[in-house]
Amino acid sequence: MAKAPPIDRRRQILDAAIRVFARQGFHACRVSDIAREAGVAYGLVYHYFDTKEGVLSELFDERWSLLLLAIEEIDARPIPAREKLDEVAGFIIDSYRHDPELMKVIIVEVTRAANSFGRTHLAEISNAYDLIAKIVADAQSDGSFRDDVDPMLASMWFYGAIEQLLSGWVFELIPGSDADYDRAREMVVETLCGGLEVRRG
Repeated sequence: MAKAPPIDRRRQILDAAIRVFARQGFHACRVSDIAREAGVAYGLVYHYFDTKEGVLSELFDERWSLLLLAIEEIDARPIPAREKLDEVAGFIIDSYRHDPELMKVIIVEVTRAANSFGRTHLAEISNAYDLIAKIVADAQSDGSFRDDVDPMLASMWFYGAIEQLLSGWVFELIPGSDADYDRAREMVVETLCGGLEVRRG
């Protein structure tokens, strides 16, 4: 009889932390809340993480590294800038569609927390802006995007628009069906690229 695979306690704790942070908020919860949610002893959380900040940091690093890798892989493909930005928007929105609790934690507790936890991750957050700005700058170089718009400002507009949509879904301010996600993706790409693309003739 095959033995059951060993339980990944670190993963178990991280997954429990997502649920607790999303439900209670990072600042309102305690390490004991995470341990209770994970069904593990209080001390085991400290075996893997020094603080609850360490738990949040790892959750952010995991998700953000996937985003950066996705943008790099999309940018490496020989497709127009509009398609690249559409795929990036799709990756971010689909991340929320499939894992809303984790995305809620990242948006509320990290990327919007510029004066606290988010400040320690500004370098990683800026990397995403830089990668989007590169897509815009490359399109300006090949003549498909107009060259009188700062690529970094366009990048911040693009990511900021998507983040605002995610916040709307997190706080249930706007409808959040599959059709709404798809429509929002199309809207962001159309409004940005429609303003950046060079009009021929």
